Amino acid sequence: MKKEPLSDRRKFILNMARGVGLATLGGFVWSAYVDEVTASSLLLRPPGAIKESDFLRTCIKCGLCVEACPFDTLVLAKPGDNKPLGTPYFVPRDIPCYMCPEIPCVPVCPTGALDESSVTRDGILDINVADMGVAVIDDESCIAFWGIQCDACYRACPLLGKAITIEYQKNERTGKHAFMKPIVHSDACTGCGLCEKACVTEKAAIFVLPREVAKGRAGDYYIKGWDKEDEKRLENATSQTTTTEISKESAIDSLNEGLEDLY
Repeated sequence: MKKEPLSDRRKFILNMARGVGLATLGGFVWSAYVDEVTASSLLLRPPGAIKESDFLRTCIKCGLCVEACPFDTLVLAKPGDNKPLGTPYFVPRDIPCYMCPEIPCVPVCPTGALDESSVTRDGILDINVADMGVAVIDDESCIAFWGIQCDACYRACPLLGKAITIEYQKNERTGKHAFMKPIVHSDACTGCGLCEKACVTEKAAIFVLPREVAKGRAGDYYIKGWDKEDEKRLENATSQTTTTEISKESAIDSLNEGLEDLY
């Protein structure tokens, strides 16, 4: 049977339909990509994970770190998770990192996405120098800040008295009780999430975030003059002085300028 040629109207409709289909598909793909990128900045990676942008380029999604984890802490992102597909991460509220001394998930990484040197001290693997994230406390939800006695996060911390300490403060409302406020010390916190798991509130009032998300940054303009290590940042610093017409005058003259017109 001889096929009749498509009319211009039918061609137009088919082309429009294809265009709409491609645009919709592109929208779904772009939306998924944006969701993954957003989620990636909030994911907690295994111990020794390198910078996130480098991690995504280096990790080959082999799952060896997940298999090596004895506590099933690590999982691989699945389709529909809105996370970079196939990459390892963990959710402390579900299963935290139990700080294995031998850190079995790191040495098995074949590409260096998990950097063994970053969890090594004095030539020996040391989970206490890991930097998976840092715990953050929501003091409005933490019942210890209400005056209710609770030290669950403090007791759960594997670096007892170092990563989390308790600050005692008089409860002015009652006049006879003391607050037992947990304080996180970011320089010692490894981001294992055992505190988040132990938190007694319905939604954890202490939770772990990647360090670059949880912490601010003072920038290069501010130096701790009493900190010799921080002062080293000044060694290669340069300065630039901007001179304006007003800066040529003394501070007093500048402030008094125009006052004579008022009297």
